[in-house]
Amino acid sequence: MKRNILSTLLIVTPLILASPVMAGNPAQVQKLLETGQCKACDLSNEDLRYAHLIGADLRDANLQGANLTEANLEGADLTGANLKGADLTGAMVTNASLNDANLDNVNFTQAMIYDADVTGASMENLNITNAQIYNTGIGIGGEEP
Repeated sequence: MKRNILSTLLIVTPLILASPVMAGNPAQVQKLLETGQCKACDLSNEDLRYAHLIGADLRDANLQGANLTEANLEGADLTGANLKGADLTGAMVTNASLNDANLDNVNFTQAMIYDADVTGASMENLNITNAQIYNTGIGIGGEEP
């Protein structure tokens, strides 16, 4: 009997204590993940860790404060997107368009940023610690690497 109670507690306790991820706009998150299309969506503060967003259309999307840790944004169009304060730690940002995007306070720690277009982007206070940046206009002191 004690063994059954202990087994039940071991199974149920993590379910009770687990804090579910609450999406601010689950329909838009689902649309993005299923179709790769979410132009002008509000994805602020969303948890998009490890998301495969290859070629995604995120033009003018609000991704302020979003968690994009280790997301794959290869070929994504983020033209005019607001990524202020977003976490892109370890993200793959290859051949992406970040034209006129707000990249202020973005965490690009250990990100791989290759051939990304950042023309007209706001880039105040970026964290590029251990980032790999090639053929992209992001650098220390305003100098292209």
